[in-house]
Amino acid sequence: MAVLSDPIADFLTRVKNAGIARDEVFTAPHSNIKAEIARILAEEGYIWGYEVKGEGKDKVIQVKPKYTRDGKSIITNVKRCSKPGRRQYVTSAEIPTVMNGLGISIVSTSQGMMTGAKARKLKIGGELVAIVW
Repeated sequence: MAVLSDPIADFLTRVKNAGIARDEVFTAPHSNIKAEIARILAEEGYIWGYEVKGEGKDKVIQVKPKYTRDGKSIITNVKRCSKPGRRQYVTSAEIPTVMNGLGISIVSTSQGMMTGAKARKLKIGGELVAIVW
């Protein structure tokens, strides 16, 4: 297995690719950050849900993507904003609105991972992890 330099980008790409391939379920290696991103996507209605399975090194996140009645993925695209080589930090005023409110931004704050709208409401900034639409 190849060593990944950006496992969060890998997870987001798996989410997008599973929607394109119309997979019923996909798995990804577990980390707490990926579990938080999956939690936010589930809360915002972009995926049906997720489940953490296994123990130790064999721990994986199993995600069930959501589709429209036409069979198209709810998630059109995902963009990783902050990267390992260049972190992107924003204040609450700088958090972007995605597609005029049709998408979400995911922000890692001092109070945990949350959507950009929630961080703006609480007036806290942080690392802009990704935007989803």
